[in-house]
Parts: sequence; structure tokens; C-alpha cells
Amino acid sequence: MDPATVNLPEVVRSVVDSHRHVRGPLLVVLQGVQERLGYIDSEVVPLVAAELNLSRADVHGVVTFYRDFRSQPPGRLTVKVCRAEACQAMGADDLLTHLEQSLGIEAGQTTPDGTTTLDQVFCLGNCALGPSAQINDRLYGRLDRDRVVSIARTVTP
Repeated sequence: MDPATVNLPEVVRSVVDSHRHVRGPLLVVLQGVQERLGYIDSEVVPLVAAELNLSRADVHGVVTFYRDFRSQPPGRLTVKVCRAEACQAMGADDLLTHLEQSLGIEAGQTTPDGTTTLDQVFCLGNCALGPSAQINDRLYGRLDRDRVVSIARTVTP
């Protein structure tokens, strides 16, 4: 979602209002904003800080610390490759390298055309079926180069 087409203060206020009852609501507020906008636009940081009576540095620190918060819009297709030990032992590094080469991007980036975001995570809880990846919020196991590409092609962004 393009922040120019939405009223950011209204979105932030709405999300904050729905979580005011939560003790220490910063994380859930940021999650809610990202769910609504697709990412945490830099203009959101001072708005959240003001609404929660926090410093901009506090909010920015949380946004940049947690890997799940994005500062740029994600691709229509998101691929998160598990890099935990069990998946690494089953070939996750090779899988990630193949995807980086195939897409022409590195983990943590989005293709220039905005179609695909590639990322790495450090456990998807699917250790017995490694290597694993999450493709558009759906978990897949026992992946290899061909299977991950095949799945990604069939998933509707």
C-alpha cells in the first residue's frame, strides 16, 4: 500500500486505539501497522512515538532490531528460507544460494520489479522436514532447488 494514498495518522491512531489496553503495546502496534500498510514507512515512526508517548529512537530501535519489520514494501511473493541448523544440515544454504542467483537478489531484498522478496529466517519449526521455507505465509518442507522454484511459480501473489 502506498503511504501517499492513505492517511497515516489515521491508520496509526486506529491501530494504537485497538491496542491501548495492552501493557507495553509497541510491538503489537507496529505489527498492526505493518499488517495494514505492508511495511513500516519511515513517516510512521514519529506518529507511533507520539501516540505511545515514546521517543522516536525507541520506536526506530524496535523497527530496526526485529527482522520481521520491513521498511520497504514487500514483493507480491515472499520467500523465507529457514537457515537454522537442522535445515542447514539438509541443504538450506544451497537452496538460498540458488534462489539468490535465480532471482538476482540477496536475502533481505526484493526484485526490482517488486514481484518477489527473498529472506532468511532462523527457525520455522519444521526441523524434521528440512530444508524448509515459508512462501506467502505457507510452510513447505523437504525442499530442493526444483521444488522451491516450482512452488513459487504456482503460488498466486
